[in-house]
Amino acid sequence: MLMRTDPFRELDRLAQQLMGPGTWSKPSAMPMDAYREGDEYVVAFDLPGVTADAIDIDVERNMLTVKAERRPVTKADDVQMELSERPLGVFSRQIVLADTLDTEHIEADYDTGVLTLRIPIAERAKPRKISIGVGTGHKEISG
Repeated sequence: MLMRTDPFRELDRLAQQLMGPGTWSKPSAMPMDAYREGDEYVVAFDLPGVTADAIDIDVERNMLTVKAERRPVTKADDVQMELSERPLGVFSRQIVLADTLDTEHIEADYDTGVLTLRIPIAERAKPRKISIGVGTGHKEISG
């Protein structure tokens, strides 16, 4: 049997063990994707194993903060853990949102371990056509 090792993965695993799980004062990072889809920005966070009630989303001015906590699964007394690679603890991500986004109408959806936020683009930031008025003649200024 051929076994492949990745020294960087082992280093990451060792660092995670030494630093311990994330806490509310020192959370771990969570992976995310961000992209524009039509007239809204979409931000998707990977949060497998996190229940919806363990996710906290806040917006203050233009700072979006997402915090989540993955709690250990309760096990019977006779269970002996052989391998534990899934990190537990608190995960957090902060994103500075542009002024062109409408933070009053953010929609959040959580499905199969992915938190998806949809942030609409503000009406004032959308391109618009400006009509040109045609003058009816010269106006005289008298003083």
